[in-house]
Amino acid sequence: ESESENKLDGETASDSESKSEFGGSPPVPTSDDTPEVLNRALSNLSSRWKNWWVRGILTLAMITFFFIIIYLGPMVLMTIVMCVQIKCFHEIITIGYNVYHSYDLPWFRTLSWYFLLCVNYFFYGETVTDYFFTLVQREEPLRILSKYHRFISFALYLTGFCMFVLSLVKKHYRLQFYMFGWTHVTLLIVVTQSHLIIHNLFEGMIWFIVPISCVICNDIMAYMFGFFFGRTPLIKLSPKKTWEGFIGGFFATVLFGLLLSYVMSGYRCFTCPVEFNNDTNSFTVDCEPSELFQLQEYNIPLVLQSVVGWKTVRMYPFQIHSIALSTFASLIGPFGGFFASGFKRAFKIKDFANTIPGHGGIMDRFDCQYLMATFVNVYIASFIRGPNPSKLIQQFLTLRPDQQLHIFNTLKAHLVDKGMLGGLEDA
Repeated sequence: ESESENKLDGETASDSESKSEFGGSPPVPTSDDTPEVLNRALSNLSSRWKNWWVRGILTLAMITFFFIIIYLGPMVLMTIVMCVQIKCFHEIITIGYNVYHSYDLPWFRTLSWYFLLCVNYFFYGETVTDYFFTLVQREEPLRILSKYHRFISFALYLTGFCMFVLSLVKKHYRLQFYMFGWTHVTLLIVVTQSHLIIHNLFEGMIWFIVPISCVICNDIMAYMFGFFFGRTPLIKLSPKKTWEGFIGGFFATVLFGLLLSYVMSGYRCFTCPVEFNNDTNSFTVDCEPSELFQLQEYNIPLVLQSVVGWKTVRMYPFQIHSIALSTFASLIGPFGGFFASGFKRAFKIKDFANTIPGHGGIMDRFDCQYLMATFVNVYIASFIRGPNPSKLIQQFLTLRPDQQLHIFNTLKAHLVDKGMLGGLEDA
């Protein structure tokens, strides 16, 4: 056992450790779970073309479902994000549970789901406090929970931490710490980034739909270009990926992002921030569009004028940002998929689960989306979002009267110094 502990480099060492310490071989690839109707309809095709049609049909079904949940509104979208998060967590935890033969570990599954509950309570509590501030202040129980939210979250986590320590069994120490780390890395990858997806949604549905659609488009177009033109392998982690698919997917995704952004920028329901209306107790998406979503005229570089025959072009500023989003989705986003491929190869599994025939599990479809969500959130914070006056006013109104008066006098003196007010007596 001491020798196997030292074998930490390479696939062979990992395999030998799994077999010697955990009593068995890693999971085998999943079996074919294609619906019988499709199997009969496509029985005369080769396996290559059969897989193409199965993936294509179910991709269209998923895109249709995506359109339906967009139509149903922000609340349904947030619910779907939560459901996807839970399913992805379940798939990854199940792999760990099976690979490490954790059936004899006390409280492992219970603690894994308990930590998921704690982390969600923390993140969603922060979101409620931030975006439903007026509602929280209006309801006394919510106001108390909001005031002590971080302390409660920390206390919940400490409870789980102590439960884990108490569950340690002498013959399973190392295995239990493996699984403790497995659970926390899964929480970091899945829960944290799904929380960022919801934050992006509150900035406006366009910040939710365009990035996700760009990843979907790149996935589809890279597959199409690779299927018909692919000759040159791209990366060893994913042998079916080709340079032709990678490059073709990039150009197709950038073009798709520009067109989709142009269409969506003209509708307030997509461009306005998602806000909670305290009068109707519902979400509202209505505002005066910012400059980001107003048509402007741009000069075309002289080099391109002779090619396109135009000197200027009218477009939305958001379309320029969409180039950055689609470029990330097509050049960096696939590395989320490569990471997932490496993970699956490490444990000798084909897919995370058998949820979607031809596609694998939910995590197989969202491995790039989580990386994209983090980029979009960082991009908005760095280049788009400015101070929010309405949130500042909400926080100002919760202060004590003497604190409010102090801020008022400070602000008034500042405006007088800048010449925006004629004098203290005029104000």
